[in-house]
Amino acid sequence: MCAAGRRWGRRQRALLGAVLLAAWQAAWGQLRYSVPEEMPKGSFVGDVAKDLGLQLSEIRDRGVRFVERGRTQYFAVHGKTGHLVTAERIDREQLCRLEKCVLRCELIVEGEMKVYEIEVEITDINDNSPSFKENELEQRMSEATAPRSRFPLPDAHDPDSGRNSLQSYELSGDEHFSLAVQAGPGGDQRPELVLAKALDREEAAFHELVLRARDGGDPARTGTARIRVTVVDANDNAPVFSQAEYTVRVPEDVPVGSVLVTVTAIDADEGLNGQVKYSLHRISIEASELFHLETKTGEITLKENLDFEETSSFEMEVQARDDGALFDAAKVTISVTDVNDNAPELTVSSALTEISEDAPSGTVVALLHVHDRDSGANGQVRCSLADDVPFRLQSSQGNYYSVVTASELDREQVWEYNVTVRAADGGSPSLQSSAVLALRVLDVNDNAPVFLEERYSARLAENNAAGALVLTVRATDADWGQNARVRYRLAEGRVRGAPLSSYVSVQAETGALYALRSLDYEQVRELQLWVRAEDGGAPALSSNVSVRLLIVDENDNAPQVLYPPAGAAAGSGAAWSGVELAPRRSEAGALVAKVVAVDADAGQNAWLSYELAKATEPGLFRVGLHSGEVRTARSPLARDAARHSLVVLVRDHGRPALSATATLSVVLAESVAELLAELGSAADEAAAPGEPAASLTRWLVLAVAAVSCLFVAFLLLLLALRLRRWHRQHLLPADSGALRGVPVSHFVGIDGVRAFLQSYSHDVSLTADSRKSQLRFSAASCCDTLPARPPPDEPAPLLGDQDPAGALPAPSAPPSVSFSLQVFPATLSSDAPLPFPRRVPCLA
Repeated sequence: MCAAGRRWGRRQRALLGAVLLAAWQAAWGQLRYSVPEEMPKGSFVGDVAKDLGLQLSEIRDRGVRFVERGRTQYFAVHGKTGHLVTAERIDREQLCRLEKCVLRCELIVEGEMKVYEIEVEITDINDNSPSFKENELEQRMSEATAPRSRFPLPDAHDPDSGRNSLQSYELSGDEHFSLAVQAGPGGDQRPELVLAKALDREEAAFHELVLRARDGGDPARTGTARIRVTVVDANDNAPVFSQAEYTVRVPEDVPVGSVLVTVTAIDADEGLNGQVKYSLHRISIEASELFHLETKTGEITLKENLDFEETSSFEMEVQARDDGALFDAAKVTISVTDVNDNAPELTVSSALTEISEDAPSGTVVALLHVHDRDSGANGQVRCSLADDVPFRLQSSQGNYYSVVTASELDREQVWEYNVTVRAADGGSPSLQSSAVLALRVLDVNDNAPVFLEERYSARLAENNAAGALVLTVRATDADWGQNARVRYRLAEGRVRGAPLSSYVSVQAETGALYALRSLDYEQVRELQLWVRAEDGGAPALSSNVSVRLLIVDENDNAPQVLYPPAGAAAGSGAAWSGVELAPRRSEAGALVAKVVAVDADAGQNAWLSYELAKATEPGLFRVGLHSGEVRTARSPLARDAARHSLVVLVRDHGRPALSATATLSVVLAESVAELLAELGSAADEAAAPGEPAASLTRWLVLAVAAVSCLFVAFLLLLLALRLRRWHRQHLLPADSGALRGVPVSHFVGIDGVRAFLQSYSHDVSLTADSRKSQLRFSAASCCDTLPARPPPDEPAPLLGDQDPAGALPAPSAPPSVSFSLQVFPATLSSDAPLPFPRRVPCLA
């Protein structure tokens, strides 16, 4: 019971050890299997998925690739079961020449970038029979040969290994001979023919023997060779080699046909018995294909190229025989030295074709395997990356290298890499190989759009057509694809209370800015707006740019005449709406009137010039080119008419120029009588022909007479008052002009008309119908005090600077005449002319 328990414990420990060994091997990425040779294609080798702990779904999704270093793929992984199966029929004798035949391969899991090493041992089966190099052998023996003499026989060759290889020899056929088997230095069996009984040529000249070689397989296989022994006359000297063993070292690149070594044997006999012939024995099939022995000279030459990577050493036996069948044997060893004739093999086991530009440093992009068939320094491989690339090599397990990112990538700088990996061995000269990894960098939205200019400005002429193109903003994005697709839009804003989008719009795809309405410089002189460029990334990035749109003025506004009013006109058959009065004693250059005009345009389009287009008396008046002042060109003459009509042309400097006209009526008068006469004449001309005009004239004369009487009465009263205070103040200077003692401030300028005093005035309205005529006194006329005279240092207000809003409008028919008279409270001399204001407003 205790013994059974101990046995069970040992079994448990053995099982546990096997499980731990398998787990250790799987943890270190190494599996070992065994499979007999000559198995049919698709035979099961091992459950890789189970041994590595991989799920079948992982194998299908992540991808598994099986890599072998030889030229032939002997194994494969079944995608549905995860089993390792044979891909080709395996012949162990053809594949391996060693006792133990092991094939090494790698299993690469693409998604995990992991490599698992797998070793598969190919076990031998008894599929080869022992065979002799020559099936028919001839042995010559002298009849003087002593019994128990030994003669070497060719050994058989069995490519199987272990018990399936050659095990024993058998000899049959004649009682004169027996078989002896000797053990060689390497443990091999060497058959020898032993003379058991003396020969007698006269009794038998030939002896037929059969040599059998048997292996240890089950069932056993045999091979045979027939030996014909010819009995010859006695030969008592055998050839002797100069040395028992010949050793030579040759490089693997020695040319074909070269003599590698020459063996020499000497026979002391003479004649035919002293002639030596050389032959090769105990040589492998591979060596027999590479080397040739000259039978007469003993030179061993090379028939084919050597390959150190295939076989590094050859051993053979050379026999020297004389004509009497006596011989000697020598061992020849040919060692092949390595030459750097194999470039490193660089294989891309797994690689990415695309990588995001925001991939972190250390990301694996490729897995490489390096192998050099040479040995020593010739087989030591160094790997490096060519050019200046943001990648580095990282040594992995075994002969594997990983290519990883060394720094951050920027697709906008480099969008594709062709990474060249170079492998160089340590030979002299060094051999190299390379592999190129094509890697495309995928874009990430890490760049905002950038406008080509820091700010934009454009000029647009006013009165543009709706939808006119203003300018085009342009932004570029260094990203790619959808991340680089730029769209434009306007920032919110308002212009004159209206949304900015009602004035301009931007085309989302092209950045073209359009005016949605016709713009007017006089209303909007410039537009300040912001345009935003936004890419198509997620999240989107954007940038803004300032756009300044200047409205350029066009000459689309004609000059507008502010004074005289637009209704003023003069001419035959038209009533006067206003009169500019000038004294007949005016000197040349005296100011008569001023034409005031404005232009709503700007710049050159608003520069105005004045010229006299038409005048009743050419040469009497002139107009300032830039001031619009109407002045006398010369002093009025007695022959000059009292009434003059002037047409002033106001022109701007636009292209084409626009203009307007102003009509002035000027009256030359020195006394009230002349003024009234001219007013009456004007009333007569304004009235229609016939009875209404005569009635209007009568009423006008009566009104003038009444006003004149009142005027004279006031003058007498004022003269009396002034005489009483004559000693206190000086009223009129000696060199006073038309009006002595009347301050300038007593004149009121209405629409450029200097006609009234501030205190004493009468309004007379006359019509053709006497029932509608009226005489109205102003409230200020009933005052019994005079207005105070302004102090001498106080400037008098300029005449004509007041608002023209007090001018009387012109009524419709029947025609009437309205005028205002200023009564001056001063004593006038009988010969002094009656001063008048510069202009008397009249209404027709």
